Amino acid sequence: MLKDFYGEYKQKLRTPEDAVMAVQSGDWVDYTSTLGKPVLLDRALAKRRDELFDVKIRGNLLSGPIMVAECDETQEHFTYHSWHCSSYERRLTDKGLCYYIPMVFHLNAAYYEFFLDVNVCMVSVSPMDKHGYFHFSVNTGVAAPIARVADIVIVEVNEHLPKIRGGYDECIHISQVDYIVEGKHDPFPEIHAPEPTEVDWKIAEHILPYIVDGATLQLGIGSTPNAVGEIIARSDLKDLGMHTELCSDAYLSMYMAGKLTNRKKKIDPGKGVFGCAVGSHDLYEWLEDNPGILAYPLEYVNRPGIIAEIDNMVSINSCVSVDLYGQVAAESSGSRHLSGTGGQLDFLVGASASRGGRAFICMPSLYVDSEGTTHSRIMPQFNGDIITSPRSQIYFLATEYGVINLEGRSTWERAERIISIAHPAFRDILIREAEERKIWRRSNKR
Repeated sequence: MLKDFYGEYKQKLRTPEDAVMAVQSGDWVDYTSTLGKPVLLDRALAKRRDELFDVKIRGNLLSGPIMVAECDETQEHFTYHSWHCSSYERRLTDKGLCYYIPMVFHLNAAYYEFFLDVNVCMVSVSPMDKHGYFHFSVNTGVAAPIARVADIVIVEVNEHLPKIRGGYDECIHISQVDYIVEGKHDPFPEIHAPEPTEVDWKIAEHILPYIVDGATLQLGIGSTPNAVGEIIARSDLKDLGMHTELCSDAYLSMYMAGKLTNRKKKIDPGKGVFGCAVGSHDLYEWLEDNPGILAYPLEYVNRPGIIAEIDNMVSINSCVSVDLYGQVAAESSGSRHLSGTGGQLDFLVGASASRGGRAFICMPSLYVDSEGTTHSRIMPQFNGDIITSPRSQIYFLATEYGVINLEGRSTWERAERIISIAHPAFRDILIREAEERKIWRRSNKR
């Protein structure tokens, strides 16, 4: 006979308004990540604005609205922070209502275990199962380490969250929960990657020849990685695997095309592995209770040592710009914050150490500013941009003009190769800039 947990459930059940009374002035409160955002609790906490002071909230890739951030522009009562900004959190940052926390994602659990205070963890979960467990669902990548160190854990049951199988830390038992909140939630909005442009397709076509049958893929956020997934779905490649921080609809496309089987993986064989997922309703339906999918904490998914053990690991991420030294900016444009470090460094190190592995950083060669002026994304030298990935760890770079490899290359070799994939209209200018910096050989090709 199974133990009946519903008596304990009723004992811990609270209204959102009652549950948020656990928050005190000066507390650190965590909303975890993505669809783990506690919508009802956030709304209730915002209503307590005038009676609370200096409450700090952390989140990550959350969609809007975040009521505690929007209700207090003075930040006397609530101050919001993000580990990695969604487009909504970026807009909050532009308004001075969100502060970025730099983090390399495989260290997420260690940050919380050793360095950070969590007075109250508020997290959305799927409905409790008969064994007394709530699943963190598409939020598995970050939720458990936060809940484990929190003084008080409040779970918000979201009827729309899929139950997803996991390697470990994919759920929390009712015995580890202080309060439970229920209520009606709107269905999750459909979140699709930006539609790939003609340039994205060209970049993807340049990368495709580097991917072999049986390769395992990590696709980052953005239209270029999404284009790679779509091109693979139409290609002749087979028996591909998934080991990725973020699972998107690109993987579903590859699966539906019969390309994604995970059969050749030596780690988690037969299983597609991810940390967090954001996308369409079809994506969530595919992930729900799927024996071929495992969700893991990011301390596992993003650990370079784990990634390195996966043969033919291919990592594909985007960036904002590159300079002639090979430094990569992927989280800011000048001083304007855009996203975050995320797992780019983790997968650069891990995939490059994999037998047959390759790590790509991709970008269009040009961008057009708000005034209609065209600029090169390849810059002479950064001055104010945040460096996401150092030049010593950049390997493959790709634009619509080709793919280059910077491993082991000197400053002049880097400059020559990087300029070769710049837009032709800017190459002479970049050569002159390289000459001024004494990283251009006189015998270099022009």
